[in-house]
Amino acid sequence: MMTLTLYLLFDGNCHQAMEFYKSCFGGELTSTKVKDSPAKDYMPAVQQEKTVNARLKSGNVEISASDWLRLDRTRIPGNTVCLYLSGGTFQELKTLFDKLSEEAEVTDPLKEMFYGVYGALNDKFGVRWMFQAARNG
Repeated sequence: MMTLTLYLLFDGNCHQAMEFYKSCFGGELTSTKVKDSPAKDYMPAVQQEKTVNARLKSGNVEISASDWLRLDRTRIPGNTVCLYLSGGTFQELKTLFDKLSEEAEVTDPLKEMFYGVYGALNDKFGVRWMFQAARNG
């Protein structure tokens, strides 16, 4: 089943921000640091204490987040909030990715990564989309 959630990108303070949102909305918060994830082998030491994935779920409210982990790109206002399409099959994601790619800036082509399928783009209206599915999904 595919889901669409809000995804926030923070500048090293993801865990604190998500704890704050939990104090506001309640619910269950899960959070993983880079050093405790499969990403640890792909990230430099300076990134190891950052949050690679956090998720707050409270009733119908769901927020996903991470710290900014792309050292090759600059975090600027406007590229820190996006729509996160996750789950489903590779073909379902690819169909939506291809449709949304029309006149878009594809920043990360949809492809298999060490943690599953991932892709990202800024659509023709400037909205940032991230796509993710499990391996062989």
